[in-house]
Amino acid sequence: MNFSELFLQFQNYLKGIFDPSEDRESEVETIENICKGINFRGSNLWVLIFAIFIASLGLNVNSTAVIIGAMLISPLMGPIMGIGLGLGINDFELIKKAFRNLAIATVFGILTSTFYFLISPLNEARSELLARTTPTIYDVLIAFFGGMAGIVASSTRLKGNVIPGVAIATALMPPLCTAGFGIASGNFSYFFGAFYLYMINSVFIAFATTLGVKLMHFSKKTFVDKARGKRVQQLVYTILFLTIVPSVYITYNMIRKNIFQTSADRFIVNEINFPNTFVVNKYIDAEAPDRKISVSLVGKEVPEESIIMLRQKMEQYGLENVRLDISQGFGKKEEDAGREGLNNLVLQDFYRRNQEEMKQQVQEINYLKSRLEKYTVYDSVALSISPELKILFPYIRSIAVSRLVRTEVELQRSDTLTVAFLSYQKAPVALEEERFKSWLATRLKVPNVEIIRY
Repeated sequence: MNFSELFLQFQNYLKGIFDPSEDRESEVETIENICKGINFRGSNLWVLIFAIFIASLGLNVNSTAVIIGAMLISPLMGPIMGIGLGLGINDFELIKKAFRNLAIATVFGILTSTFYFLISPLNEARSELLARTTPTIYDVLIAFFGGMAGIVASSTRLKGNVIPGVAIATALMPPLCTAGFGIASGNFSYFFGAFYLYMINSVFIAFATTLGVKLMHFSKKTFVDKARGKRVQQLVYTILFLTIVPSVYITYNMIRKNIFQTSADRFIVNEINFPNTFVVNKYIDAEAPDRKISVSLVGKEVPEESIIMLRQKMEQYGLENVRLDISQGFGKKEEDAGREGLNNLVLQDFYRRNQEEMKQQVQEINYLKSRLEKYTVYDSVALSISPELKILFPYIRSIAVSRLVRTEVELQRSDTLTVAFLSYQKAPVALEEERFKSWLATRLKVPNVEIIRY
C-alpha cells in the first residue's frame, strides 16, 4: 500500500468521524425548533424577568454559582439564533420578527435589572460586575465559537446540554444586568461597557449561526427585491465590522498595559534591590504618554548615583521614555526629611512601627515557645529514662510523667506539680520509694515529684 492510498484512507476516516449527518435533524425541524424560541411574550417573558432577577442577585452578592443558574434558564438565545437563521436563509420576515423580540427582551432585561439595583441596599460594584464592563476581542471569539456550537447542536437530534453550555459560555445575562446597574448607579461607563459586551455576544452568536446555516446548505429564500437583499447583507457586514473594531482596540490596549506592568514589576524586583532598603509602595501608571513608575523606599538612603544608574537600566526592560520617581526618607537627617515632605515622614513612621511590632511578635513567639517546651518535655521523658529504670529500679513495670496544676480550694491558690504515675511488679518499701522520688526529681530538674500508683 503506497502513501497516497494511506492518505486517502486517513482522509476518509476523518470525514467519517467529523460528519454530523448521521444524527442531524431535518432542515424543517431545525428551523421550527429555532423559531419556537423567538417569541417573547407570556411565559417566555416571565422566565426572562425572573432570570434577570436571579442574575442581578448573583452579581450583587458576587456569586458565580447564582449567575450560572440564571444563564441556564435564560431564553435569550432564541431570538439571537433566529436573526442568524434568517440571515442564513434570506428570510427577511424572520429577521424582523427575531430582531423585534430581541429588542423587547433587551428592554425588559435592562428595566428589570435597573429596578432591582435601585431597590437593592448593596450598591458596591463587585468583581463579577466589573468583569462585564471592559469587553475585548476574546469575548468576540467566545461568542463566535459559542454560536457555532449552538447551531450545530440545534441541527441535531442529540442536543444534550450544549445549548445551556453555550448560554453559560457566551454570558448574555450578566452584561445585560450590569448595564442596568450602570443606569441605577448613574455610572454610564459601566452601562456602555456592559451593553457593548451584550452587543458583541448577540452579534457574533447570530453571525456564527448564519455561517453554520450556510455551511450546512440550508435552502434559501429568494429576495423578491434583489437590491433589498444586497442592502441587508451590507448592513450585516457593517454591523459586524463596527462591533469588532472597538474590541480589537480595547484588547490591544489591555495587552500593551499588561506587558508594561510585567516589565515594570520585573524592573522593580530585579533592580531596586539594595541592602537595608525596602520597597514599601509602588505605583505603575501605564497610560501613555505620561507613563511612570513611582516607588517609595524606607531604610538606608539610596545614593543619587545609584538612582541615575537605575534610570539607565530601564531601557533593558523596554521602559524607555518612562519616568522613574523614587521617594525615600528613612536614614536622612531630620531637617532633610522635612524638606522631602510629609510622605517621607509617614513612611518613616510606618517603618518604625513595623519594626517595633516585629520585635514584639518575636518576643511573644519566644515566650510561647518556652512555655510550650515546659509542657512538651514530658512527652518523651519516660521513654528516655526507661533504660536507667531497668537497672536502678527493676521493680517498676511502667511509668508516665506529667505536669499538672493543683488548686487549693479554700485558699484559692494554685501551684504546679510534677506527677509520676507508676505501676509495680511488686510494691517497694517506703525507703525505696523515697529514693526513687529523689532520683526522679534530680533527673527532671524539679524540686519535688508526687507518686501515684495505679
